[in-house]
Amino acid sequence: MNIWLRRFIKHRDSVLLGLALLFLLGAILRPSIPFKHNIYTYFLVADISQSMNTKDMVIRGKKVTRLAYMQNMMHEVVGSLPCGTKVSIGLFAGNSVAAMYSPIEICQNFAAIQDTIEHLDWRMAWSGNSRLRESLFVTAKVVRGLSEPAQVVYFTDGEEAPKLHAFNTKNLEEFQGGDDWIFVGIGSEEGDAIPKLSEDNQVIGYWSNESFAMQPGIAQISESTLGVRDDNVAGDNDRYISKMAAEYMQSLTQEIGAKYIKGDNSYNVLQAMRAQKPARRDIAPLPLGWLLATLAGLCIVGTYASRHPLRQIKQNLKIYHHEIRSRLFTRSEAIAHDNHFQ
Repeated sequence: MNIWLRRFIKHRDSVLLGLALLFLLGAILRPSIPFKHNIYTYFLVADISQSMNTKDMVIRGKKVTRLAYMQNMMHEVVGSLPCGTKVSIGLFAGNSVAAMYSPIEICQNFAAIQDTIEHLDWRMAWSGNSRLRESLFVTAKVVRGLSEPAQVVYFTDGEEAPKLHAFNTKNLEEFQGGDDWIFVGIGSEEGDAIPKLSEDNQVIGYWSNESFAMQPGIAQISESTLGVRDDNVAGDNDRYISKMAAEYMQSLTQEIGAKYIKGDNSYNVLQAMRAQKPARRDIAPLPLGWLLATLAGLCIVGTYASRHPLRQIKQNLKIYHHEIRSRLFTRSEAIAHDNHFQ
């Protein structure tokens, strides 16, 4: 052992540089080992119904629509998730939810995910109605159909259009799949009128109170229509004021074992997401390239280190001390010399 130690000390620089080269070559090969850890996968559902066009939210002092506020929040949430997390974006309109794609890793597909969020638009909706309660069954079915398990984070104002009553309220007693879901409330308590927009995204009026009232007759209990809204434009005194349905969403989440949080900021959303259980626990490769590269760097730094570090530190301190004293002494002599001639 002593012989090998003496040889290492004698040829230390060569040995360290050789090890650094080996570590770098190993890092290039990107080795990994199987490691069992938590897998976090999220299905982020965005409400694109027309009530999300209500302009009652604020970003940096500017009044914006709920949709724009939701997009900004989703951008921040995705940007704060760690690498290895997988995300799928879903759209909610009418009484159903559709997944844009299967869950994908956020760091490798960051630009694609953010681009999807950036281009969310109410014109992508396939229905003018908004049936949040009905959509839960479809959401659970979509999640079961994904390529892997995922936790649901639902961004919505909770608006039901037309309004619910005893005949069109879906019974959720047998609903399965809502455990640990998160519903993020988007909108204000004061509310505002819902603009009625053209295909070119131009305001042509506002939704009326009649738009949210149930039509009489069999339409109110029809499974195919589930209520149809009046399509007329409201007058100045007949505009429907849309507010975030916080109490309704709290009641809804209690029924299915989910959690409701107010979407005041992305930090609250991220905290709630971190409190969720992982989507699954599985064996995944743990990369070792960073470790080998770090060891290579330490070996290179080691070639510049002194063979006797403590002795070298003491010598350096003595040199610095001597230099400081000599400078102070020289300066004091110069000042005394100037004072003498004055």
